Amino acid sequence: MRGEQDKASVFFIGNATTLIKCNGFTILTDPNFLHRGQRAYLGYGLSAKRRTDPALTVDQLPPLDAVVLSHMHGDHWDRVARDGLDKATPIVTTPQAAGKLRRQGYTDVAALHTWHSNELTNEYGSLRVTALPARHGPGAADFLMPQTMGSLLEFSDPGGHVLMRMLISGDTLMAGELAEIPRRFPDIDVGIVHLGGTKLLGMLMVTMDGRQGAQWVDLIRPRVVVPVHYDDYTVFSSPLSDFREKVEQAGHGARVTYLDRGQSCELQLIRR
Repeated sequence: MRGEQDKASVFFIGNATTLIKCNGFTILTDPNFLHRGQRAYLGYGLSAKRRTDPALTVDQLPPLDAVVLSHMHGDHWDRVARDGLDKATPIVTTPQAAGKLRRQGYTDVAALHTWHSNELTNEYGSLRVTALPARHGPGAADFLMPQTMGSLLEFSDPGGHVLMRMLISGDTLMAGELAEIPRRFPDIDVGIVHLGGTKLLGMLMVTMDGRQGAQWVDLIRPRVVVPVHYDDYTVFSSPLSDFREKVEQAGHGARVTYLDRGQSCELQLIRR
């Protein structure tokens, strides 16, 4: 029977919310537990209605080792998560979001600038979370958006050998600064990619659509790709079928694992 240190999986809760289990760690990403019909608030008086229900409620979560939060938008950190999570839960996020979380009463918040890291340890080894570049808006519009990060999760054994490298895109568009990611981290096991072609005011696209998502896969080249963040809210304009078509055309279809809400996939650990 495999021990905890030999198991790795991604469970899709909905939107960009996943439960990642690897090497004895349990990590929650971008916690969004609003239900169908409720509204997520996006700033500047903008909101979006949720179309789906999450696969878990906040009180059904297992004990967490940390939350990785890409940015402070209402579909990634909502009022249900704010009020329902233990205030002592470690959270790794951007400096901007960290300040807001501390004002909400969270006591263990790591604020990461791009390329900086935070490390957690357990009896099986360590988890290093590194903040990666992300651009949530085109051109100057990016300055109107919350500070955003991608994340690299590196799980290692007690001897420091990396067992898995998982890259989470965060809410981003394809931009020049993303090219530095594969130069620094060319060997990615799993890529969780945020899609949806989110459009604010019906015209300003602020997350990757299917075409850009396929370009991201071609740039990062993870062994396994898990698409998320594509149909849960009314602001999404690019369905998952767009990504499926474009990634097949790019010759990377075999890399992709498609999960419905409530489904999980097991992942292979590779000791380096």
